[in-house]
Amino acid sequence: MNKIPMTSLGAEQLREELNYLKSERRPKIIAAIADAREHGDLKENAEYHAAREQQGFCEGRIQEIEAKLSNAQVIDVTKMANNGKVIFGATVNVLNVETDEEFTYRIVGDDEADLKQNLISVNSPIARAFIGKEVDDVALVQTPQGAVEYEIMEVEYI
Repeated sequence: MNKIPMTSLGAEQLREELNYLKSERRPKIIAAIADAREHGDLKENAEYHAAREQQGFCEGRIQEIEAKLSNAQVIDVTKMANNGKVIFGATVNVLNVETDEEFTYRIVGDDEADLKQNLISVNSPIARAFIGKEVDDVALVQTPQGAVEYEIMEVEYI
């Protein structure tokens, strides 16, 4: 199976969630199931069925996180020499050539992407246009409204 790129921050957040699910969430659900069992007839016991459903979601998420971490290729750009190129994990400041608007994006793995926090997926068209570019290069991004030119202003490995 191919390794999936992930920033060190993204991997750490998944490890923290996994630890929470295993050490806090799972024991609470098990306790809720045991408590609901004591109420007798399981066929009509809503608390029991709700707790079992939560258990299913929790165990599914634990398996999902473990699979992601086992297939992750953790890339920490802070430990790399900045050669000025836009790479996975880099933070890039760009200028929309047409509108003169400046944007800052960080290129991250699919699971970490969150446009509200300016975290864009390495597989997004905008990130693909930026990768390999250097300061003063112009990246052409195809959008539904047509091509947009972005000038690379700064590349940081932070």
